[in-house]
Amino acid sequence: MEKVFLNDKLVNIEDARIPAGDSGFLYGAGLFETMRGQNGIVFRLNDHLDRILNSAKVLSITHSFSKDYLADAVGDVLDANKLADARLRLTLSAGSISQSQDKPNATLLITATNLQPYPQEYYSKGVLVVLASTRQNISDPACGHKTTSYLSRMLELKQAHAKRAAEALWFTTDGRLAEGCISNVFLVKESCLFTPALTTPVLPGIARKTVCELATANKIELVEKNLSIDDLLSADEVFLTNVIMQVMPVVGIEKHAVGDGKPGAITGQIQNYYIEFFKKCCGQKNEG
Repeated sequence: MEKVFLNDKLVNIEDARIPAGDSGFLYGAGLFETMRGQNGIVFRLNDHLDRILNSAKVLSITHSFSKDYLADAVGDVLDANKLADARLRLTLSAGSISQSQDKPNATLLITATNLQPYPQEYYSKGVLVVLASTRQNISDPACGHKTTSYLSRMLELKQAHAKRAAEALWFTTDGRLAEGCISNVFLVKESCLFTPALTTPVLPGIARKTVCELATANKIELVEKNLSIDDLLSADEVFLTNVIMQVMPVVGIEKHAVGDGKPGAITGQIQNYYIEFFKKCCGQKNEG
């Protein structure tokens, strides 16, 4: 039976209960991390925990959970469910709206399920993306944080899937390329790698960070800057990143073909570097 970690202990998933007054449920006042594990190891766990703890501080989501506590809880869930390849989610809500600031009662829920990978043809042939009809509001204080207020993203993604696209790309209210509903975006132009700056703002994705580090380590020129629709449509290559999809090539934007309509060479290099790094991080579980 699937086990989850709720607040302070492992419980059977069917026994997990969250209070009706929880502000994450009532108002979307919460944060989450989607993580990928293999061989009992979570890829870049420290980065995930740093991100959610930083967001909690910025958005005044008070809690009593330390980084070590969260790391141990993630490990407990992974061990309890005995998954070789796992998709994990850590959700941290603000708890009851009537809570005392001196005694926070935030809700912590960690789940782990068997990883369902994307179809292999998405990587070998590339995917289609569309442009989101909604704009990213740069004055929204939650922008750039992975909050549980995700309905607009899910609606845009559902519409993209109805058009047989894998993702929808968002632009800001002032016309800059931002990110996908569930991904960060990279462009390649004349062998140089471009991605929207974090100050756009966009989510500081863990896979995004990994790609940036790998590009720099392998002497691929990387530029983080404001990007426009013209930059997107004139790119030689486009790819998406998140920790579940890793590096996914884009070969079409609406009716526009990217490059020659096939996954590009730089994208292929980045894919290989990423897979190698992932295996290095999660190749085998540490003993002792």
